[in-house]
Amino acid sequence: MSRVNTVLGPIPTEELGLVAVHEHIGYGMPGSELDTKWWKTPEERYEETVPKLRKFHEYGGGTFVDATGICNGRDINYYQSLSEKTGVHIVASTGFVGGDTALPFFERASVEYLAEHFVHEITVGIGSTGGKAGIIKVGVSRGGRMTDLDKRIYRAAARASKATGVGILTHLAIDAENAIAIFDEEGLPLDRVLFGHVDDGVNADKTRDTWIAEQGGRIGFDTFGYETELPDPPFWARPRRERLEHFLRFIAGEGRIKQVLASADANCSPLGWPGVKGHTVNYIFTDLIPDLRAAGLDEAAIKTIFVDNPADFLSIKN
Repeated sequence: MSRVNTVLGPIPTEELGLVAVHEHIGYGMPGSELDTKWWKTPEERYEETVPKLRKFHEYGGGTFVDATGICNGRDINYYQSLSEKTGVHIVASTGFVGGDTALPFFERASVEYLAEHFVHEITVGIGSTGGKAGIIKVGVSRGGRMTDLDKRIYRAAARASKATGVGILTHLAIDAENAIAIFDEEGLPLDRVLFGHVDDGVNADKTRDTWIAEQGGRIGFDTFGYETELPDPPFWARPRRERLEHFLRFIAGEGRIKQVLASADANCSPLGWPGVKGHTVNYIFTDLIPDLRAAGLDEAAIKTIFVDNPADFLSIKN
């Protein structure tokens, strides 16, 4: 029976339910927890987060994948408490959002050390929490091209993925040629990689989403809800209709609906920055799924996108 690592232990893949595959319990840049301008007590973060996860569960959400990674506010004990409190399965990440979020200790580490560290967090656990990572996070640093550190992290992630059977989730899908070259060199099948953020308002025009899909990669449309129509939209916002049409064009290609996953990339309680008011993981239920139904997608297609595809991707394949 296939299984997935959650913070409370491995579960059968069939128990995942509807999956929000790229979200954050709380994300911040390294050191942001020391900036008292945005300081929240653990109690304040808890009070802000629990209602959102409970609502997610009430809507029918089963699993929340936290794509935060090392150095950006990951807190497994906290995630375990939230999962127990709300009934939502939480999948934690090892790896890094990008090389530019890795603190100097990791920045200086070798590929071999990083790969061993990722494997340890997947197979033994994260610290003394007993919780194991269920996904490896990698990313392209600011500037639009992979840095040498990014490439080391991607290579280490490929080796850890092959050793453990868990998938890789990327921050941004730009510079995919370099990423795919590394994965190919390491012998990692590209269906183990979800190339994320193909739909954001900054990089969508630079992302070769159909080409990545042709190579065998999975495609993440995972910034749904970051809309220019918001009262105070972030710089990566995009008009709602434009993003939706992009998504519909992509899945219209033969077989591509089986390669696509969708999410909202929302922060339950942002760390070290104010966050985006009015945007939560529950956009998936309040806006995205209704938009997809209105565009003509049937329930089988919606199940493929939010249940079947993430279940296959998150399953440990070893």
